[in-house]
Amino acid sequence: MMWSRRQGGAETTVVTAFYSLILMTSVLRSLFFVIPQSVFFPSYVPVAYMAFDPVHKAWVGAFISELLLSAGSLCLFSIFVLILVYWADILKKYFYPGARRSKPMVTFLTLVCFLVVIELLNAGFFLGRIYSSEGMILVNAIMLASVSIVCVCEITIFSHRFRTVLKTLGAINQVSTESQVKRIVWITVTGNLFFFTRAFLEAIFAFMLIIYWHKNGSVAEAFSHNLWDTYMVLKHWSEVAILCLMLYILQSRFTTSATQGNQAGYQQVPEDDEGEPKVRNAVVV
Repeated sequence: MMWSRRQGGAETTVVTAFYSLILMTSVLRSLFFVIPQSVFFPSYVPVAYMAFDPVHKAWVGAFISELLLSAGSLCLFSIFVLILVYWADILKKYFYPGARRSKPMVTFLTLVCFLVVIELLNAGFFLGRIYSSEGMILVNAIMLASVSIVCVCEITIFSHRFRTVLKTLGAINQVSTESQVKRIVWITVTGNLFFFTRAFLEAIFAFMLIIYWHKNGSVAEAFSHNLWDTYMVLKHWSEVAILCLMLYILQSRFTTSATQGNQAGYQQVPEDDEGEPKVRNAVVV
């Protein structure tokens, strides 16, 4: 996705949304780790609780903990959903110039609302005592694994097409697009590494939960300290890594080279639609 340096209209909305999602992800994850686990429920590893259980009052803490964890994951994944939606919109403009396009932010909000609805249904099923807190964890694992697989495929496809568009525009207008291409490559590599790791991790985790539940009627064995520690470490340190890498890529590695390119005489690629992200010497996200 490429954003004009002009701070107004659609560009400002996208930039604000992008960094707001990073901030929200950081805040939610910080809250999850700053608040002691004992505040939510006595056990370090998840335990099966049924909603409104008069004996085990810890179901409330388990429910809040899972909601907090899910909200952080949703914000993190929304960052890449935002990127993919704007990449898709720009590519559609150049590959299908006459086609009718919906507003990217509307598409983004629709997709995010769909994920939110899944989370609300998951919470509703738990509160309706259809399944226990273990069921909530399983549903979230399946959803995140599915979204991760989709993101890997979409990032790879859109990245290839976007680099083709940039190189073509650069050749036509006789300007360098090397910094933008490099930025897209880095976003593609880091994004795919993160989502491949997350898809593999969540899929294995969900598979283990299903197997243990089928064999024993409970998934308690899947939540042993060693397995849970490994899962949490890989899951959350990969999130820290992707957030740091994204900020580094966007703010440090290629910003200077892009600015130098502008000073060397970059020319603007003509754009007819006002208020739309422009494919030119802009920030690639």
